[in-house]
Amino acid sequence: MRNSQDQESRNLDTKNEWPLKGIRVVEFCHMVMGPTCGMILGDLGADVIKVEPLHGDTTRRLVNQGAGFFASYNRNKRSIALDLKSSEGLNAAKRLALGADVVIENLRPGALNTLGLGYEDLSAANPRLIYCALKGFLEGPYANRKALDEVVQMMGGLAYMTGPEGRPLRAGASVIDIMGGMFGVIGIQAALASRERTGLGQEVKSALYETTVHTVAQHMLQFAITGEPTGPMPDRPRAWAVYDTFQTKDAQSLFVGIVSDTQWKLFCQAFGREDLLTDPSLTTNNQRSEARDRIMPIIKKLFGKMTYEALMDTCERIGLPYAPITKPHELYDDPHLNQSGNLLDITLPDSKVKTRVPGLPLELGGRRIEIRHDLPEIGEHGREILIEAGFSNIDINNMEISGALLKKLHK
Repeated sequence: MRNSQDQESRNLDTKNEWPLKGIRVVEFCHMVMGPTCGMILGDLGADVIKVEPLHGDTTRRLVNQGAGFFASYNRNKRSIALDLKSSEGLNAAKRLALGADVVIENLRPGALNTLGLGYEDLSAANPRLIYCALKGFLEGPYANRKALDEVVQMMGGLAYMTGPEGRPLRAGASVIDIMGGMFGVIGIQAALASRERTGLGQEVKSALYETTVHTVAQHMLQFAITGEPTGPMPDRPRAWAVYDTFQTKDAQSLFVGIVSDTQWKLFCQAFGREDLLTDPSLTTNNQRSEARDRIMPIIKKLFGKMTYEALMDTCERIGLPYAPITKPHELYDDPHLNQSGNLLDITLPDSKVKTRVPGLPLELGGRRIEIRHDLPEIGEHGREILIEAGFSNIDINNMEISGALLKKLHK
């Protein structure tokens, strides 16, 4: 009986643990792609150690549209600030990396190799190490090019698809950086599963360009199937007749989509247009798509007679897909996000201002992601991290005196 109770207790303890608890990650990353990878691993329970230069991750000081980078992608991490140009700082970084389960980096190609922090050097000393390099391009002719989110969106076809003809336009967020970090996490988790079977780690690579190409696969395959190149999203023929933004009586905009025969029936019945429902030339989605020029003026007129709230209420009641045109800052007041626990409380390091950040779009065992470590100040956890790695207080004091380790007085 006691054994059964002990097992039940262990099961409850395990259920309350985050999946990557016990996995240590050392992050040599900046900007968005690498920090996103580290943040997701941290959110899932890993102990993520962010190795920063003495002046900190450059995103701590960005302005304008870069001002939110650090706060968005660096929660659930501990920070240590080391001078990797010094022998003491480099030695500390190597010890941390060799004691890790996972190392992630998104510095310029070859930068860590010259310091002895590349995959070959580290894996020779620790064969169980999983090493994730997050780059602009995978192996090939472009491998050593410099890449940015916007660069790969342009060359990978996404910007062409987003803007109207002749005006390529990057997506309105760092979607490729973020997705590249996500693919890094997928590769790391696969490597962790493989290590359970083999006892060996491996190198994982994720790249911005190939991530972009992955996003436009549907358009590449459309050409392969139809022989017709696809046009940009604003100009291309729609797969559905009704898939647009409409103006309401009170001059507001609402997106509405009607993407199935069932939804078409619901629309026609709710708006008293049985004539459209019984029209044999509008029976199927493909027929309606061909008749879009005839249908759209009718629907624009119907919706244009309604207020914004009335149109939303009707779409909600009959089950049509709809969406208000929301600005990012307005999401702080979104009732669903606030009630579901998707907005997490954080403290901005420099100003100590309290704010909220979106969590991962996941539930695990009925739980949403939690903040275990607030956004770190530069080098905030340096001393505790080095003590865990086996450094003595004397060693750490000497590193602070020499400038190899950033000294933090408040901790």
